[in-house]
Amino acid sequence: MGRIAVIGAGMGAMAAAARLAVAGHRVTVYERTETYGGEVRRFERDGFAFDTGPGLLSLPAVYRDLFVKTGKEPLEDCVELVQVDPSARHVFADGTQVSLPNASRAGVVAALDEALGTGAGQRWGDFLVRAREAWDRTRRPLLEEPLWPNWQVLAEREPYPSVPHRKLLRTRRAATLTEIGAWELRDERLAALLNSHALAHGLNPRDTPASAAVLPYLEHAFGTWYVRGGTRELARAVYERCVRRRVEFVFGAEVTAVPTKDGRAAGVELADGSVIDVDHVVAGVDPVRLDALTRRAECPLDADGDVRAYRKAPRPVRFTVLLALRGGPEAGAAHRTVVHAPDEEAELDLLASPGGDRPVRPTVTVLRPDDPALRPDDGHESVVLSAVLSAEAGWERESTAGACTDLLLEAAEAAVPGLRERLLWHETRPPEPGTDTPGSGGISAPALAAGRGRFLHPANTTRLPGLYRVGGWSHPGGGLPHAGMSGALVAGLIVEGPEFRGSQ
Repeated sequence: MGRIAVIGAGMGAMAAAARLAVAGHRVTVYERTETYGGEVRRFERDGFAFDTGPGLLSLPAVYRDLFVKTGKEPLEDCVELVQVDPSARHVFADGTQVSLPNASRAGVVAALDEALGTGAGQRWGDFLVRAREAWDRTRRPLLEEPLWPNWQVLAEREPYPSVPHRKLLRTRRAATLTEIGAWELRDERLAALLNSHALAHGLNPRDTPASAAVLPYLEHAFGTWYVRGGTRELARAVYERCVRRRVEFVFGAEVTAVPTKDGRAAGVELADGSVIDVDHVVAGVDPVRLDALTRRAECPLDADGDVRAYRKAPRPVRFTVLLALRGGPEAGAAHRTVVHAPDEEAELDLLASPGGDRPVRPTVTVLRPDDPALRPDDGHESVVLSAVLSAEAGWERESTAGACTDLLLEAAEAAVPGLRERLLWHETRPPEPGTDTPGSGGISAPALAAGRGRFLHPANTTRLPGLYRVGGWSHPGGGLPHAGMSGALVAGLIVEGPEFRGSQ
């Protein structure tokens, strides 16, 4: 079997490493930081602990499959998964609130009817039925199979079955999430509910194709899960599975180049000048950095092979504030609360075209895991606030982070009773646009159909034989389940060759 170098110890990279090791390959992971997990990090202070990356898990079957395929211990023997119920509590701009049950269409319909008025739940339920059709049409090509060579078919076809809408003597169909909200949901609060799923992935619903209806459907159909002890525990379990499969990890090792020989990737060069010869290289880095490592263009979604698709307008970033509170959570506190922006149009305007002096309070997600592992004792609580903002907000200025922190705290008061009086301290984690450093705040969305291919990601194979892409910046895109699937796809391509077509 071959020697394989994996660049980066993110979730997708480790998923690939474990699978390749089980297949008999000698796998070494080179990580330039001192730990594993990529974006799945933890911050600790004064007995408090916080997830600084994803706080919840959807589609846990991806990691269950990883553990089944790489050893005898199933996932649930290594981490404790807890289904979050309610899935989320939403606080809308007009003050209306609704708690949505986890993975229950009937329960969601009833809750929305009660909170928003008769008919609202049915409209959302009907939307989920159409979203399921889009999911069924795209699940395999966008999650379970390598990117098709004729990916243009995915780029041009809209899989969401929009309802015909008559406007100005013309019959039109929704092509974006914003149009679905206006024409099919017909309620600003339902539209905000839909939009929040897009915003959570760094997408602006105004130009996000209707196919993104799969995002709320995925959460609805497969549930929302919490990893006891924090999502970092999932990263730990995957790392330990790799170690048991004899994957070698070298931390503090920055890869600076991917040397070639006879027209294919032949090794990795480290910052100290050493070169390690291998048979395959798996790169868990973004396309721009990969381009620098290979000193050639490696983005096949562009006609001329350059990386312009990833160098256009900066992508939105995630701004996070960690809160240490005195006093435990009140009875019945929701694990996740989404506090919607008071002026969503202004929020989306700012996301698309940053500028102006007027501060705009964004949609804020408040995570309150009732987990003893994340607090000093039952008399305290750790809370994570996050919002998606423009990468061009001027993050180099301390005043920007301070103003954004105030806006997030203001929103969180609607989710956490007595927040200001309970606050012991807070830790602000502003984004670092333009870097791929773990925790920098960059957001990669799952791959989506339609949209002329703008929402697809570079394929797992590259133009350089022997070099593969893995992780959230490659097919099938960002998010814990998609990163995990990228590892399965890369392992399949290396083990079975280019004829590999995904799990059956």
